[in-house]
Amino acid sequence: MLVRYAKESELDIVGELTLAASGGLAAGEDAEALGDTASRAAEAQLLVCVDGEGRIVGTATYVELPSRWAQIAGPDEAEIRMLAVHHMARGYGAGKALVEHTAKIAVGLGKQRLVCSCNPAMEAAQRLLARSGFNRAPERDWSPAGGADVLVYVRELF
Repeated sequence: MLVRYAKESELDIVGELTLAASGGLAAGEDAEALGDTASRAAEAQLLVCVDGEGRIVGTATYVELPSRWAQIAGPDEAEIRMLAVHHMARGYGAGKALVEHTAKIAVGLGKQRLVCSCNPAMEAAQRLLARSGFNRAPERDWSPAGGADVLVYVRELF
């Protein structure tokens, strides 16, 4: 698995993958944000994971303050947003590769922690975060405008 920045020609594919991986949990404004890969690529770091045949099998967006894409990151933190793996590629290391790549970026930029929000229904994502060194931070859980609770995970980097 190779993690790299998304190419302009891949933005539609990345948006479709992100929306599909949400499992229908995103609606309205959230769905728009998931599909807005052009803005994410321009304003954050839009990453893709490709398999040995060059197919995009996963994506994540790395953000830090100041960014309109940051939801929970503090000044000494980086945030993983919109982590998505194609359902046929789950269990093969794409998610782990994306998480580790974002952690390397964060360490290189001197961040102390990597944070990630997760919908409670996304059990596979929660397992991935736990296996990747993240701990639950229930005191940081939050609710978007729609009212659904969102779980927060934190990984210490130093």
